[in-house]
Amino acid sequence: MSNKSEQAALLAFLTGAAVAAGAALLFTPKTGREVRERLAEAKEDALGKLKLCVKGAKYRATGSKGDPLNYDGGDCWI
Repeated sequence: MSNKSEQAALLAFLTGAAVAAGAALLFTPKTGREVRERLAEAKEDALGKLKLCVKGAKYRATGSKGDPLNYDGGDCWI
C-alpha cells in the first residue's frame, strides 16, 4: 500500500468512528441537555486532538524551522 492510500484509509476509519460516536450519542435515552453537553465535550476533545495533530504535522513538514510550540491551528482549513 502506498502512503497516500494508507492515509486515506486512516482518514476514512476516523471519519466513520466519529459519525458512529455521534449517532450513538444522539440515540441514547438521555435528556437533550445531557446530549448537548456530551457533544460539546466531545467537540472540544476532538478540536484539541486535531490541533495537536496539526502542530505535529507542521513540525514534521518544516523540520526545525519556525516555532511549532506557538502554533494554535488558526490557519487550518477545518
